[in-house]
Amino acid sequence: MSSPSFRFIKILSLLAFLFISILSFSQKKIGLQLYSFRNELSKDLPGTMEKISKMGIKELEGGGLYGLQPGEYKSLLEKYQLTIVSVGADFNELDSNLQKPLERAKLFNAKYVVCFWIPHNGNEFGIEDANKAIAVFNKAGKFFKEHGLSFCYHPHGYEFRPFSNQTIFDHMVQKMDSRSVNFEMDVFWVKHPGQDPVALLKKYPNRFPLLHLKDRRIGTIGNQNGQADEETNVVLGTGDVDIKAILKTANKLKGVKYYFIEDESSRAMDQVPKSIAYLKALK
Repeated sequence: MSSPSFRFIKILSLLAFLFISILSFSQKKIGLQLYSFRNELSKDLPGTMEKISKMGIKELEGGGLYGLQPGEYKSLLEKYQLTIVSVGADFNELDSNLQKPLERAKLFNAKYVVCFWIPHNGNEFGIEDANKAIAVFNKAGKFFKEHGLSFCYHPHGYEFRPFSNQTIFDHMVQKMDSRSVNFEMDVFWVKHPGQDPVALLKKYPNRFPLLHLKDRRIGTIGNQNGQADEETNVVLGTGDVDIKAILKTANKLKGVKYYFIEDESSRAMDQVPKSIAYLKALK
């Protein structure tokens, strides 16, 4: 039988573990996908960078230079204490010119390279398109890993069409090498084609190091075409994506490394600060 002092220490250890497990999301760093402010950035890059910094954002997903020389752009990032964590890569670059996205990532000292779209004919995305992407992504992932980077693919909904008693996305997960190819979950683009972001996180707990936080207007009709009205993007916590449940699961699984708010609507400059306030208030 253990002594009373031993049992007391054991209880304290358990309580400490529980405290860490339920630590509010406000302790997490909240990043921003720069596409949210694409219009503002193209008109006033320094001013928009300053606004982003004043929102408390430190980590970004992006990679474009907005017409500046690399040194000028990096100076702006440094001035406003902003860091590029992830840069985008076009599918055709990954297929034929891996050096180009590698140089882009190295320029910004980014950790991740992300592909956001698989080319296909109209709405006719099928297993042949997926299999071509699997080959391209496995090759790219291995290349980037050899150069100290991580590679992810960002689904947009058409990947969740049925295939062989599962979905095309399941097929892609199973065929992509988890040592060098993973995914960025955009919770909007998982909800929109009829999937459950919480269930998907639990199904593949170690395959989503990056997470896009985006909410959808209640009553929006989804599809599996990778298409949606940008104005259906609403302040986090006010839509039907159940951001709170997603974050609770992601925090518990610990597979997600970076969270980026993305708001594609014309109201993003007004909505993003409200979304940040919502996230910081979460318990």
